Order: sequence, then C-alpha cells, then structure tokens
Amino acid sequence: MKWLELLTVAGATLVSAVTVVVLYSLGVRLTAIAGDVRESNPAWVRPLAYLCFGLCGMAVLFGLYLIIPYFSK
Repeated sequence: MKWLELLTVAGATLVSAVTVVVLYSLGVRLTAIAGDVRESNPAWVRPLAYLCFGLCGMAVLFGLYLIIPYFSK
C-alpha cells in the first residue's frame, strides 16, 4: 500500500473540510453581525458574508467535480 498517497489524501481532506467549515461559520457570524439592529454596522459586512457563502459553495462544487468521474474526463 502506498502510505504517502494515503497521507496526502487525508491531509487534503482535512484542509478542505476545515476550510469549508470556517468559511461557512464566518459567513453565519457576519450575517448575524449585519442583522444586529442595535449597532450601526459597516456596509461591507453583509457582502463579505455572502462572499464567504459563495466561496464555501464553490469549494463544495469543486469537490463534487473531483469526485464524479463524468466531469473530470
């Protein structure tokens, strides 16, 4: 068995999973900050939250592209 390839795949999986979770949780947090009516928030908070959600979705779609053999021919 090729252990180095197994460790490479495990490391890439860990990094990508952490990236998706951090992007999603940051988007949720920024959305909550933008929706807070008690404080005046900067105008860039809500678009930054949507950018985080968009990057998270693109990462998921790229993972599907890599997994599904039909797309990677």
